[in-house]
Amino acid sequence: MNITYSEALKVHDEANCLVTGEQLKSAIKLMAKAISNQISTEVPIVICVLNGGMIPMAQLLLHLQFPLEIDYLHATRYGKQTIGTHLSWHAQPTQDLSDRTILVVDDIFDEGYTLEAICNYLQDSSCKRVYSAVLLNKLHDRKVAYQPDFIGLDVEDRFLYGFGMDYKGYFRNIDGIYAVKGL
Repeated sequence: MNITYSEALKVHDEANCLVTGEQLKSAIKLMAKAISNQISTEVPIVICVLNGGMIPMAQLLLHLQFPLEIDYLHATRYGKQTIGTHLSWHAQPTQDLSDRTILVVDDIFDEGYTLEAICNYLQDSSCKRVYSAVLLNKLHDRKVAYQPDFIGLDVEDRFLYGFGMDYKGYFRNIDGIYAVKGL
């Protein structure tokens, strides 16, 4: 369900900023340090989960100062909706993952179904080890048992957008994390 330009602007005008761009940058630096301490000698393949992981991964990569390779995959439960449904795969990684250390980077760990399915898929590809990093972790009790290895920040249980996450296809480009009024 698309919304008009003016409807999108109204959503953003009424939204609450939960995390500033500066807070995100600080969290990413801390997460990069933890990741570097864990896997810097393993020449990992860092896999971006499109589309939401694009901005967090780009920012994270600038702080990972060791040899690595980059790939991507595209799997989503949301599309342009505000409620997740079944997992849709649009693209799998292109590189041979056999006997490699993998770091999956995504925007948010909400209920965890998407990240859990992605990590299970990757683990089944004969890789050595799969790690996961998420910029945000929503605080609620509706999660799967799987937990990410690296988390940037905890956030409240609201519908969020910005810094890679969208609201009905818009605002992935916003520097900060915003909560939609009423959601």
